[in-house]
Amino acid sequence: MAGTANVREDASALSRLDRALFRVETAMTLIAGLAVLSLMLLAVVSVGGRNFFDTPLPGYVDWIEQIMPAIALLGIAYTQRTGAHIRMDLVVGQLRGRTLWIAEWLTTFAMLVLTVLLIWGTWSHFDRSFDWGRPLFSADSSMDIGLPIWPAKLVVPVALAVLALRLTLQLVGYGRGVRHGGTPVGVPLVESPAEQAAAEAAAMEDRR
Repeated sequence: MAGTANVREDASALSRLDRALFRVETAMTLIAGLAVLSLMLLAVVSVGGRNFFDTPLPGYVDWIEQIMPAIALLGIAYTQRTGAHIRMDLVVGQLRGRTLWIAEWLTTFAMLVLTVLLIWGTWSHFDRSFDWGRPLFSADSSMDIGLPIWPAKLVVPVALAVLALRLTLQLVGYGRGVRHGGTPVGVPLVESPAEQAAAEAAAMEDRR
């Protein structure tokens, strides 16, 4: 999908929840973008220190390990809301009406089940790393400069929990489409190549 997704909105409670969650997802994506920027700055400091002062940034790899989960996962729910994940639009795009909403509901439900299982596993992984009784609450640390690892591990279940909320809202939306027909709110709608091109053209016009 181009730019923002083709997501229908109205005054219903579901649509209000969709927009509220989207604001949270947007903020998390912004944090992920800032994490990318911080990684670039760390690289500049490390390379500059090595070349000009013969002293690279201590624990450069440790900091990368801390930042990477935020870069990889904080935008995952935003991407789901905008319909930008890789998907079989070639197949789904041929479906119409209730058949389309049933297919979307089933695939979204499978994603939710997998996400809940991942939340359970990653939270257990974080819980093993967090200890109230130790310095910096850390039961383990990075190899070089001893950074506590639990903050990076906590990012994963938090990001997945937001994704689970997004998938739950979309299940409700697709369920309404199945029950009532019509176009549901709060779900990314499949666009044809022509519609995507038109959306991209409109987005370019808006930026002028």
